[in-house]
Amino acid sequence: MEEYDEFAEALIDQLLVEIKEEKENFELALKIDEDSSFNVTFDSLEDLSKTIFSDIKQKIKEFTEIEVPKDTKIEFPDLPDLKKIKGKRIFTTKGSRDFVDFLVEAIINEDLEKISSLMKQDKIKYFVYSTYVKNYISKISVTFGDFVDGKIYLNKLFLSILPKIKLYQEGPPFEEHFNEIRSCYHGAIKMAILEESIHAIQSDLYNYNKDAVEQVNEIYEELAKVILDLDDSTLSKIFDYMNLEPIPDEFPIAKRANLYFILNPENFILGTLPSDQMATKEGQIDTKLKEMIPELSGIYSRWLEPRQKQYSAMMVIQGMANFVIKSILKDDEDFKNYLSIFKGTNFDMFSSQTNLGITFVESIYEKFGTSSFRKLISEPPNALELKDSQLYFDRILKQ
Repeated sequence: MEEYDEFAEALIDQLLVEIKEEKENFELALKIDEDSSFNVTFDSLEDLSKTIFSDIKQKIKEFTEIEVPKDTKIEFPDLPDLKKIKGKRIFTTKGSRDFVDFLVEAIINEDLEKISSLMKQDKIKYFVYSTYVKNYISKISVTFGDFVDGKIYLNKLFLSILPKIKLYQEGPPFEEHFNEIRSCYHGAIKMAILEESIHAIQSDLYNYNKDAVEQVNEIYEELAKVILDLDDSTLSKIFDYMNLEPIPDEFPIAKRANLYFILNPENFILGTLPSDQMATKEGQIDTKLKEMIPELSGIYSRWLEPRQKQYSAMMVIQGMANFVIKSILKDDEDFKNYLSIFKGTNFDMFSSQTNLGITFVESIYEKFGTSSFRKLISEPPNALELKDSQLYFDRILKQ
């Protein structure tokens, strides 16, 4: 077996659990449909979504003073198509778009030969984007939806079978728990449509994030090329110097792939390596490593700014969505039932969840009220402002 084939198998192996779950859920849904004792019917996802979407748009307009774009549509792709759509969320450099689309399709089809061929074709792009692809389509069978290129996509398979499976597991008589499960079903759809509708009003912030990610990936591609161009002697010296786990010389691609992931600034700068392995929070590297890979310090210094922009944007994107969901659905009984029965939690616990993005959005809302949302979308914070909202206040108030 060629080294490329082993990479392809390893990539699919990392998704086997998800692939198995998808098939089991689909088979269970078919079993339920064929069981004549299951004598209840839920409203179709399509019909229910039309009614809920109209109400959600009005509530968003009232709470944020921003209107969901009139051309925003909801679509209900099957699982393979949803995976392809999810792959579009990987913001590549211009020259890598087709490669990533082909890789996504090959993984969806579990086409080992095609995955191997793509890696042979372009190892740089494979190094940079294979992990992205795996992560973006992993667990997608239990993902509610997404917002991509002006459209809301809801996971038809998951949302359609979720209430049936939950009710079926309760056992007969199914009528006894039907209203309760139907309420949870409605709550799940409300949350999904609300979250993706919030993303629909964040277009400027979305583009700000997209540009930052593309810059980050351009730097990752540069790093991958540097690593792949290392001669075998230098590569071995680096492995020895960094005390890395030895990889046999007959696996030259794996050896370089391992070094790429170790030296990737996401790992190296952000401190996931022990501090004695030449990494600091500022991304400084020692003289010896710089001598062996002279391009490294320049790559790290150029990576930091777009990565900080990406981080700040995503914190605000998700923080705003979470804050609006908490605010709009706080009195919604369907949503509370969804949290209780489907998620095993309650609204108080849900609303108490916090992170840097949520805390920041809440602090801005306390200061500026409904005008906060337009400010955050058009003027996202930098990394320092995200940690200290007063810095953001000072900048905004000067404008």
